[in-house]
Amino acid sequence: MANQSIITEFWEFLKVSKRYWLLPIVLVLILLSALIVFTESSAVAPFIYALF
Repeated sequence: MANQSIITEFWEFLKVSKRYWLLPIVLVLILLSALIVFTESSAVAPFIYALF
């Protein structure tokens, strides 16, 4: 059990505690953080800012 990844451990937590509503929240947070990281120093950044 010491070799489990964070994703596997989180999935097991969701199954045991029946908190499936946390999954969309975590996915949105991951996607937004990836968007921030990838557009921080790119030429696409002005177009992303125009959306918000």
